[in-house]
Amino acid sequence: MKPSITRLAGLAAVGLATVLATGCIVVPARPAVVEPAVVAPAGVAYVAPIYPMPAVGYSWRYHPGYGWGWWHPSYGWHRGWR
Repeated sequence: MKPSITRLAGLAAVGLATVLATGCIVVPARPAVVEPAVVAPAGVAYVAPIYPMPAVGYSWRYHPGYGWGWWHPSYGWHRGWR
């Protein structure tokens, strides 16, 4: 092969690899927001959850008026308070 054809083939291979790689590049996910742990006041007994976490993002927290329950920063308390 002539040097110009070899050079053209090399450039074509690099161009093809670039085009194929563009479908694999994704924007990184946003970092997870970690909230500080909520500690129940002194004298409050810890109560373990009686059912599994309802969805991703919920945490087991203490509410001063109602007790322990699943809480989400966007959706509030799961199942409300009965």
